Amino acid sequence: MEKEKRILVGMSGGIDSSATCIMLQEQGYEVVGVTMRTWDIPSHFSTPEQEQPDEILEAKALAERLGIEHHVADVREEFRNVIVQYFIDEYMKGRTPNPCVMCNPLFKERILCEWADRTGCAQIATGHYCRLEDRKEHRYIVTGDDPTKDQSYFLWKLPQEILKRMVFPLGGMTKTEVRAYLAEKGFEAKAKGGESMEVCFIDKDYRDFLREHCPDIDERIGTGWFVDSKGLKLGQHKGFAYYTIGQRKGLEIALGRPAYVLKINPAKNTVMLGDAEQLKAEYMLVEDINVIDLQELLECPDLSVRIRYRSRPIPCQVILLDEGHLLVKFKAEASAITPGQSAVFYDKGRVLGGGFIAFQQGIKKLIAENEERKHVLSST
Repeated sequence: MEKEKRILVGMSGGIDSSATCIMLQEQGYEVVGVTMRTWDIPSHFSTPEQEQPDEILEAKALAERLGIEHHVADVREEFRNVIVQYFIDEYMKGRTPNPCVMCNPLFKERILCEWADRTGCAQIATGHYCRLEDRKEHRYIVTGDDPTKDQSYFLWKLPQEILKRMVFPLGGMTKTEVRAYLAEKGFEAKAKGGESMEVCFIDKDYRDFLREHCPDIDERIGTGWFVDSKGLKLGQHKGFAYYTIGQRKGLEIALGRPAYVLKINPAKNTVMLGDAEQLKAEYMLVEDINVIDLQELLECPDLSVRIRYRSRPIPCQVILLDEGHLLVKFKAEASAITPGQSAVFYDKGRVLGGGFIAFQQGIKKLIAENEERKHVLSST
């Protein structure tokens, strides 16, 4: 079969990648599967005797049943050095990481490209719930038809050279339809399978994970102070890395009223607390941007931004500060602006690009400068 009809599928052994394999095979593709072994935790093994985790065994079984070529990529060491280290480093900087956002361009899709070249596959397919759209010379990610499963938010960092090889067969389906499709094809047990964890390498609480993989974290950070918006001390906390913006539960401090984390200052090891109203924001700073067409982003009349996975898109406009930074003005209510999380920009359902939410220090000065600039322009 010609190379154009050989397609590599990232097989996790789950519902979505299994449906992807079957669907592509029905469409006449010669499917090649690769399963990445990234991280071993006890819940990934059904029996103590297993040498490989469940997902690899399930992917192998599916490949054998479908008669497709299958490979296992043992990338545990690299995953630890790249993705897990990023996760730890971000918390140590007082930020809240997006491991899935980083994993796609830096790790999974890059490795899939390498395996596609190795196995003679022109294209790469995954079970992501999103679609693709070609405009002029660019390829854009578009939200999937199932709003509860849409995964476009996680893919904004994918470069064009990878996107132009990608195929997302499930983008036009809902999860319910995918389950029904698998059952119809004789994979009833698979169709009834459970969902995978949101962060694949976290088995319990992320704080326990940090302590396990960074044993000296408590010595390096130490206890610090909860403070209010005026800087007054409210009580001690366990260390800034154990908190995230917007957090209300697990603070272990009694103030006689609901309290939320407003800001984290890693330099001073302080965590600012306040009420829900204080979490609201009219602007935010975004850094490390990756945008397909910057002019389109700046001039888009229907621009919106999602500031966390599953959050609603918020209408906005953006001001370019310099090559890698944007000032975002919200046109509707926004809350809990969290450094380290992704800000993903949409024109209706089409992803124009994204960036990481920055620490918001100095934003008042930038807002004032922007308002002054607008005043000068309107006066001329």
